[in-house]
Amino acid sequence: MSHDKKQAQLDEILAASGVDVRKCMRCGKCTATCPAFDEMEYHPHQFVYMVEKGQIDKLAASPSIWQCLSCFACMERCPRQVEPAKLIEAVRLSVIRAKGANHLKPEEIPALLDADLPQQAITSAFRKYSK
Repeated sequence: MSHDKKQAQLDEILAASGVDVRKCMRCGKCTATCPAFDEMEYHPHQFVYMVEKGQIDKLAASPSIWQCLSCFACMERCPRQVEPAKLIEAVRLSVIRAKGANHLKPEEIPALLDADLPQQAITSAFRKYSK
């Protein structure tokens, strides 16, 4: 992968997550509190470091992005508000979008409607999955 493409991929992850990876001091508190720690190849603090180093392809290929529970325990414990879970979600979404499996078409929405589903959930899903 060319340097320009790698940088564009990194910029996309950082923009989508809104996380400043340079704030991480690698204390490991995020990893220590992660309930999925035993299931992950890369742990939250490693994930932040790897994004900082531009190793997005390595992370995208790892099962760790699917093991994250999105419980935000890592975000609660971080003394610098780095928010590793947001990075994981951004990489996850980039993988899904790259596979072309993340598109929701307006004509598919009626089949997904449920009387108990709030309208906001439908609008949010359409925004998230129509990119």
